[in-house]
Amino acid sequence: MHSLFVPVTLVVLMFLVHLLSWLEDWDLVFLGVKPLSWEGLPGILLSPFIHGSWQHLGNNISSLFVLGVALFYFYREIAYRVFPLIYLLAGLWLWFGGRDVWHIGASGLVYGLASFLFVSGIIRRHIPLMALALIVVFWYGSLVWGMFPLAPRLPHSWEGHLWGFVAGLSAAVVYRKEGPQKPPSPFLEEQEEEEEEAEAFWKLPADDKTTKDKNENEL
Repeated sequence: MHSLFVPVTLVVLMFLVHLLSWLEDWDLVFLGVKPLSWEGLPGILLSPFIHGSWQHLGNNISSLFVLGVALFYFYREIAYRVFPLIYLLAGLWLWFGGRDVWHIGASGLVYGLASFLFVSGIIRRHIPLMALALIVVFWYGSLVWGMFPLAPRLPHSWEGHLWGFVAGLSAAVVYRKEGPQKPPSPFLEEQEEEEEEAEAFWKLPADDKTTKDKNENEL
């Protein structure tokens, strides 16, 4: 239930914003990101809530919900730091490095979450997280084509996708040593215990070593 709170809240807010804009015939594009312009600066925070159509909204919120729940479930210890970092970096870098047009939608955030779950699962080498990374690739692997200007006339922000992906990758690297980690091998633990016992034995005084050896021989 805790893992559902943030994703559900965002999805509901995005739905309500688009519903109101559709009912009232509002054009909210001006709340998006317009790179290197003061009027486009608020879009760093607001653009994920603005969508051009119901299909655009549906595609984004379905992926955002699945990937968001996965983040808050598997990375619950660091999710409240990872999510805002991806959110802000994706929007900020888009403001610095996008085309001079209005960029709207939550697709950059979706790419960031997918990138984090994939990269983090691989570099941690923890089997459950690696399995999650493979699931992300299986479901969302085709998203990679959206990061390149292969069809620039299509109504999507490939720069937003690209910077979202980079933001997720960066968050995975920054927090690679925090949150869930690969458990140590049991064989390694046994070896370390034997080494500690051997080291402690050689630090014993000569009389204690003789007594210990005698006791072991008697046994």
